[in-house]
Amino acid sequence: MVIDPLVAGTPIVAGAAVGGWLLRRAWQVRIEARRPYLWGGWAAIIATLAWPAWLLGPVRGPFIAVTLTSVTVLALIASGATVRAAKAGRAASDSLAPEPLERPSTRWRGVLRWLLAGPIGMVAALAVGICYAVWVPGAPQTRLLIGGLIVPVIWGGAMAWTLADNRILRATAVLVGTALLGFGASILKGFA
Repeated sequence: MVIDPLVAGTPIVAGAAVGGWLLRRAWQVRIEARRPYLWGGWAAIIATLAWPAWLLGPVRGPFIAVTLTSVTVLALIASGATVRAAKAGRAASDSLAPEPLERPSTRWRGVLRWLLAGPIGMVAALAVGICYAVWVPGAPQTRLLIGGLIVPVIWGGAMAWTLADNRILRATAVLVGTALLGFGASILKGFA
């Protein structure tokens, strides 16, 4: 029996809210009193994730249940959030933020950093994506899709790393080496 997802959404949200509330309550009580809330909360969450597979279909049901459960529990947790003022007396050395580079920036370092974050990082990310599409087993369409999805993630990581790392020559060596290894490995096998 397959029913409309809008009809099934209300019990999914209700079950997720009950499970999330029980788990949140378990966090607030003493350790000795936690066990019933923990078992009840996880049982409610698991039941909320499992029963839509029978009513909405084996693929669509769990997908809708996971999505609605995540959003509901996140909203439940966010409803109890409090914003606290930052402590003013903290010394600068206690900060977790990295210190800015103390030496003055030169033109060649700026140009190299821009090249690493942009084109060279993109080429290295493309090399990894193409290497994935060439070497991983599976259907060619799936390999190409996943390889294409890998590229922006790796490019973003390369950008963040090159802009944050003070040793710019190390970043250059790693990105150029990654590009050479990725394209070299891809050329060795070829796309079949």
